[in-house]
Amino acid sequence: MSYTAWIISIGNELLIGKTVNTNATWLAKKLTLLGYDVRRIIAIPDNEEDEVEVFRDAIRRSIRVVISTGGLGPTFDDRTSEYLAKALNRRYVVNDDALKLVTETFRTKGLELTEPRLKQAKMPEGAKPIPNPVGTAPGIWVEESNTVIIALPGVPAEMMGIFENYVEPKLREIGPRLHFVERSITVKGVPEADLAPIIERGMKMSNRVYIKSHPKGHEIRSPLVEIHVYVSSEDEKAAENEINRVINFLMNAIKERNGEILSQ
Repeated sequence: MSYTAWIISIGNELLIGKTVNTNATWLAKKLTLLGYDVRRIIAIPDNEEDEVEVFRDAIRRSIRVVISTGGLGPTFDDRTSEYLAKALNRRYVVNDDALKLVTETFRTKGLELTEPRLKQAKMPEGAKPIPNPVGTAPGIWVEESNTVIIALPGVPAEMMGIFENYVEPKLREIGPRLHFVERSITVKGVPEADLAPIIERGMKMSNRVYIKSHPKGHEIRSPLVEIHVYVSSEDEKAAENEINRVINFLMNAIKERNGEILSQ
């Protein structure tokens, strides 16, 4: 099976230079780590013709995974789910499971379920909603022929939250058989902002490495940061060697900044 992927970024703001497309860069790195071959990153406007065309083209080419971002909110121009239904030649309906998610989200916030908000529960018939741990609009998981289409919100925090909590584990299941190695180090005495360029250099050491920082202490008074490193490879020993190489680089660079490694 060919594990190809497309990333579709939807939004007029991307095409007029108003917004930098950080979502696509982040998703490309994540998909590559999972062993998917990202063939295209496409930016299109909030437009029926363009959205229908690109979804149908991906299905026609049997792209294994298509991830779109943007157009799932409550406003009048958020119509990705509707256009996706048209691309699939399916009815655009209220999904019962999505309705439960949306209703509960607004209930806990003490907000009324208005018609625009209800729109976030509508999706192509046969699709599955993906819980949104950050915002209100569920993601969408729908399969057509050999293609899995995943529609995510455009707000980066929401997109990342849905992907890491729900999409990434599923893509590991259906993706290529890879060995995943994870390791953490805790750094004392270096603010997260000062660690950022070190982490960026570490990320560039391999296509199959992903590094994430988690601040634990006060950024200025007592900086304490956990750095989590993920590496994937077809070969288990290669994955181990690669993560050791990245971890060694990080520790040496941190020590040069007079940081203290508390745990490894």
